[in-house]
Amino acid sequence: MLQILLLLFIAVPIVEIAVLLQVGDLIGGLNTLVVIILTAVIGALLVKQQGIQNWMRMQSKMARGQMPGEEMAGGLLIFLAGVLLITPGFVTDVIGLLFLLPPTRSVIAKAMLKRMVIRGAGAQFSHFQRKGPAGRDSQQEKGTTIDGEYQHKAGSESQLAEPSDDNDQKKN
Repeated sequence: MLQILLLLFIAVPIVEIAVLLQVGDLIGGLNTLVVIILTAVIGALLVKQQGIQNWMRMQSKMARGQMPGEEMAGGLLIFLAGVLLITPGFVTDVIGLLFLLPPTRSVIAKAMLKRMVIRGAGAQFSHFQRKGPAGRDSQQEKGTTIDGEYQHKAGSESQLAEPSDDNDQKKN
């Protein structure tokens, strides 16, 4: 993996410089600079728009209790597209545009998800529970959950005391 990143950090700038020189010869240096600035500005606007749409789809899936895996991978691709579109150069702009367009982003995100391992509590998406009858949270109907901490002290064996009826006697 390190060799691939090293190769990218060396090869991409060399390719970008070669392409910039070729485009500069064709349309002129000033026009090349204007095109680079325009792609950065337009790219930033598109990233914002696509990011908001992706966020809304992600929120919608979570509200329905579904795991937004493709949307999360798409969000990563939108972020990478933004970085690539702001980076000066035409090759990075083309790759960033591919990450930004919904059809190609969807294909790439699905391919990413096939290679990823998603781990969760019991392979369930349990952070967002559906509402039960009458809009009540379905977890509340099962009882009260108390979050706390404990310490296990070596050498001392403790047992849980049986619940006493003291609470019932105080109520009467």
